[in-house]
Amino acid sequence: MPSLIEKSPCDDLLPVLDGGLKLSEAREARITSVTPFAGKDRGVATALKSLGLGWPKPGQAVTGQAGACLWTGRGQAFLVGPVPEGLDGIAALTDQSDAWARMELTGPHVAEVLARLVPLDLRAAVFPVGTVARSGLNHMMMILHRTGDDCFEIMVFRSMAATAVEEIRHAMAARAARTSVL
Repeated sequence: MPSLIEKSPCDDLLPVLDGGLKLSEAREARITSVTPFAGKDRGVATALKSLGLGWPKPGQAVTGQAGACLWTGRGQAFLVGPVPEGLDGIAALTDQSDAWARMELTGPHVAEVLARLVPLDLRAAVFPVGTVARSGLNHMMMILHRTGDDCFEIMVFRSMAATAVEEIRHAMAARAARTSVL
């Protein structure tokens, strides 16, 4: 019988340091897709409030000590961190924990690095802390969450983790090379 070894999505890929930036794997956390049943939006909001969170507005995240609730589309959010207590029977719940690779890109000029890969205006005035977007990371689908002035959480499908790391590594190196020439 084969012995399976549990590995994180970015095992042996991270961290990556270049040009004052760091790409690292985000702290392991449970990810639950939450979609309220028809007419149950208030009940879901109340249940999330008891977890110290709330239902996010489009393009936003609600964060608290327990974790975060990220907008991921119309009528859908990802609950990152806490067990979805109180949501049974009022929302469709799907455990997404093993499906996603979560990374953090931190450091000065982080938006400039991501601008090479993401078709969004990531300047702080346009994409402030707490903003969430479903977009592309080059050719991959991703969820992008600005968690700090110089910090973004990047979520890609687990199967694309190595490709995402390589794309971001290349963008980090290109920005560092450009800076060294100027």
